[in-house]
Amino acid sequence: MEMKEASLKIFTGSSNPDLAKEICNYLDVPLGDALVTAFPDSESFVRFNENIRGADVFLVQSTCSPANHNVMELLIMIDAAKRASASRVTAVLPFFGYARQDRKDQPRVPITSKLVANLLVAAGANRILTMDLHAQQIQGFFDIPVDHLYASPVFFEALKEENTDNLTVFSPDVGGMKMANAYAEMLGCPLGFVAKRRTGATTVEAMNLVGEVEGRDILIIDDMTETAGTLVAAATLLKERGANTVRAIVSHGVLNEIGRERLRQGVLDELITTNTVQLDTGDLPIRTLSVAPLLGEAIHRTHTDSSISSLFKIKGF
Repeated sequence: MEMKEASLKIFTGSSNPDLAKEICNYLDVPLGDALVTAFPDSESFVRFNENIRGADVFLVQSTCSPANHNVMELLIMIDAAKRASASRVTAVLPFFGYARQDRKDQPRVPITSKLVANLLVAAGANRILTMDLHAQQIQGFFDIPVDHLYASPVFFEALKEENTDNLTVFSPDVGGMKMANAYAEMLGCPLGFVAKRRTGATTVEAMNLVGEVEGRDILIIDDMTETAGTLVAAATLLKERGANTVRAIVSHGVLNEIGRERLRQGVLDELITTNTVQLDTGDLPIRTLSVAPLLGEAIHRTHTDSSISSLFKIKGF
């Protein structure tokens, strides 16, 4: 008897349905029909409204705010898919929440990113597809395959037409030097960094900086921003030292109201981010780039058991 090839099915949770629709448009497949809702007592409920028996199922869900709700929703979606006899379930997390709790940096604290990884595996996920993890070692927290994509090709595509003669790339802290250096090499411009001290959960003090600043256009590179404290503190210091303009690139713009208010102050000339989380830009100086083609291509290649290595290559540089 001839075996039927597993069909591709893509479903979305409630965290970022617009991105899921873009991914489906790129792949020219319909978005799967699923009911994802909550009972009056806030318990999440999921029901797939179409047959997924033997299907290759991809569940798109960023675990951004409200993080606990979105994590639980994803776990329930995975469980429902497994119980509906999907042949394989891939959790697509454009933004992986709890990633900053990746180590014991003080006594009697959890490693929550490892806990979330355990929960996803226990729920029945066969594979993880994610983007720009806060810490690379999180890939090792999973006992299943993890495909870790980078948003940098999307940013480079947007930047390649710009004149970079007067540009200096800055890392907002020492920990981000490796990523900032990759951008500086690709764009062919100098590299610098800001020394900072965190004074609270939402406040950062930029203390000093190293690199060419006076009269330069500065591009700060970071993986995510929530309160924009690091970016605004760095931008303030850079402008005090004579920077012409200060822009920032972050993969995940998980802005809360504190961050939005800081951006309204205008110290940062532009924030360039992606749609890994659903973000209402409003009157903020934010440019959003889509990662849907990148994620869509990764889903296609995963479904067809093809290599995704070429997705890391940068075109036009």
